Amino acid sequence: MPSLSDDALAQLFVKARTPKIWNDQPVAPSVLEQLYDLVKLCPTSANCQPARFVFIQQVASKEKLRPALSAGNVACMMAAPVVVIVAHDPLFYEQMPRLYPEQELRSWFIEDIPFAEETAFRNSTLEGGYLILAARALGLDVAPISGFDNNMVDELFLEKQGWRSNFLVGLGYANCENLPPRALRLDFDEACLIL
Repeated sequence: MPSLSDDALAQLFVKARTPKIWNDQPVAPSVLEQLYDLVKLCPTSANCQPARFVFIQQVASKEKLRPALSAGNVACMMAAPVVVIVAHDPLFYEQMPRLYPEQELRSWFIEDIPFAEETAFRNSTLEGGYLILAARALGLDVAPISGFDNNMVDELFLEKQGWRSNFLVGLGYANCENLPPRALRLDFDEACLIL
């Protein structure tokens, strides 16, 4: 497989920034469907696909979210055209007979709930990372946050489904004027080992 062009890498990584200010341009439902169609191709343990996504667009739904947000995240998330709750289904293993029919794996998780919880959280986090890259690939800007009350979000938005929130992602089209310089990143020698 050939490597991506410099322009594609710039869009995904080099020039991509976490926005604080958004344009008013809405994100069409068809773009959200296209986004999920890319994210669902993410590799997960035994194709378990535990991530679940709630796309919040309506003003009333955003207002419902407001009290769960940390003070420093309110302005950015409330102004984002879409806020995604990246969540996981603790009972993801009920889908295993469909998603991985080659082997009976459902019982692995039923018999070891801590293992199931670890699997759900780890793999939904991976899927959330793919959501960020897929959104950037589709020309969206992305603002992931962890500053919110998970329990409140779960109660307000996920209780009926039994899902659990992991992190939030603002999606839309950013106003990139007057962005500060990119924050420092660790060098290879500081963050990596080759053994």
